[in-house]
Amino acid sequence: MMCSENCIDKKHYVLVHGACYGAWLWYKLKPLLESAGNKVTLIDLAASGTNMKKIEDVDSFSEYSEPLLELLATLPQNEKVVLVGHSLGGLNIALAMDKFPEKVAVGVFVTAIMPDTDHKPPYVLEKFIESTPSDIFSDSEFTHVGNKTVVVFGPKFLSNKLYQASSSEDIELAKTLIRPGSLFIEDLSHQKKFSKQGYGSVPLAFIVSTEDNEIPLNFQLWMTQNVGMNVDIEEIRGADHMVMISKPQELCDSLLRIAAKYA
Repeated sequence: MMCSENCIDKKHYVLVHGACYGAWLWYKLKPLLESAGNKVTLIDLAASGTNMKKIEDVDSFSEYSEPLLELLATLPQNEKVVLVGHSLGGLNIALAMDKFPEKVAVGVFVTAIMPDTDHKPPYVLEKFIESTPSDIFSDSEFTHVGNKTVVVFGPKFLSNKLYQASSSEDIELAKTLIRPGSLFIEDLSHQKKFSKQGYGSVPLAFIVSTEDNEIPLNFQLWMTQNVGMNVDIEEIRGADHMVMISKPQELCDSLLRIAAKYA
């Protein structure tokens, strides 16, 4: 099924996955956006997807974000992208906007961690962890490796918290393809705040998932208030945390509407 044809106008979307995932996560969304005539670039962050690094060898959040930062650095001078981040990927796109604000038409947070410019980068992530029940990650495994905590998502966590509105086939795909990851809280706590001149100067949008069992609706809305900037909000009903899997058509249409305003 094609995306809505009334807003065909070629844009360049850069899609950034969350912790433990990879470019493969967007396999349903990419052809929908392309069918509407857009360019779509998928990123495998360091130690993610088909990127050959191991998470144990990635020492910082900047190193983890390198594939995204390198992409934006090589864009033509006059090109602006629609930068889309999911889950932890919200912090990756915030870092990219901070370094290359002139390259981003709009930053879109898909039920993603949305930082502010008043606190250290991990502030919102820490608030999320504080506000959620200790058993939310259920059978996921956490180990301390070097200067970071490494997480491996468990099958119950995938089924009950991330994919509860998705198909059993997509849960099996995730079990097969996810890799160990990290939230990099330790490293982020030593980094400077995102700047008002960089990250704070780029238009922001947030796509709410009403049935997200990982990042609850009230926390998603709190982030859009806490950021201290105008945020364009789209809502997708009936989607789980993996919006691009459970509601790809609705996500495509939301992204087209946002891009039509800003890009």
